[in-house]
Amino acid sequence: MVPVKRIVLNSRPGKNGAPVPENFRVEEGTLVPDLEDGEVMVRTLYLSVDPYMRCRMNEDTGTDYLTPWRLSECVDGGGVGVVESTRCGALNEGDVVTFFSWPWQTHAVLKGTVLQKVDPQLVDGHLSHFLGAVGITGLSAFFGIREKGHVTKDANQTMVVSGAAGACGSIAGQIGRLDGCVTVVGICGSDQKCRTLVEDLGFSAAINYNTEDVPARLRACCPGGVDVYFDNVGGTISDAVISQMNHSSHVILCGQISQYNKDVPYPPPLSEEISEVLQRKNITRERFILLSYTDKLDAGLYELSQWVKSGQIKALEMVTNGIENIGDAFCSMMKGGNIGKQIIKISEWKN
Repeated sequence: MVPVKRIVLNSRPGKNGAPVPENFRVEEGTLVPDLEDGEVMVRTLYLSVDPYMRCRMNEDTGTDYLTPWRLSECVDGGGVGVVESTRCGALNEGDVVTFFSWPWQTHAVLKGTVLQKVDPQLVDGHLSHFLGAVGITGLSAFFGIREKGHVTKDANQTMVVSGAAGACGSIAGQIGRLDGCVTVVGICGSDQKCRTLVEDLGFSAAINYNTEDVPARLRACCPGGVDVYFDNVGGTISDAVISQMNHSSHVILCGQISQYNKDVPYPPPLSEEISEVLQRKNITRERFILLSYTDKLDAGLYELSQWVKSGQIKALEMVTNGIENIGDAFCSMMKGGNIGKQIIKISEWKN
């Protein structure tokens, strides 16, 4: 018998409500490691909390590719763990594995076929990077820019990133610079975040939307207009950026965190004025889903890992210890309390 802690959805915040830690509940129990053929028992090392999870707290996620979490059932999301026992021929004890729908438990029994074995050397043993810069988060930034951004070297392009100090935005701005954007401007919510973007991550400039006039600062930072906009937030900030975009420019529609506590479809509808700007200037604004690029994922992960290893991309993380604190970490992240990727450390990895 293995003692287990798990997190279940205790209540829903409501379609228009902000999540609170009390929406989650810690339960304790035991796990019988009586494996069937094809199963493995894993010990959880790290869990991820991400903005898209807010949609899963509703009875209807508003999308066709995300299922809602069920009340009083274990929550799931991105996770990394180590195989402790196995009846799956493809996995051995000690293998490090990851899964997009990892249960928020300290231990779990899973089908081996759903797990992806990963090489710790790919991240120099920094296993939490498999949930961030060298995982789904990094891939979202990578393919958003490569497939929807149309960044061209030597084209003197300007990129703006909203939610720029978050997990995806902080990576996206660095990729934009590496891929050839001459100017990369980040929009975020504090002076500390602005300093991090410019001094640590190599952004050209940063704008604090809480204290500065965003349209005026955009005009100053992007005198030639905006060619690529990596949109993580939506709302009035995105309206301000789109209003200053050039003809035939591109919006990379990655997230809309400012709208996730509202009962609106995804992507949220734009105002008539902004819709007219998109049409008049021939600006593309398309959803992209990572699952559309499955044949390119391994190559993308390898390129991301090389950038992180070489220091060309800095992977920022905020680590919260203990599964019992995951609700607090999630709610803080939804309010912008994180710089970089918010990670929950569940247990130690012994190589």
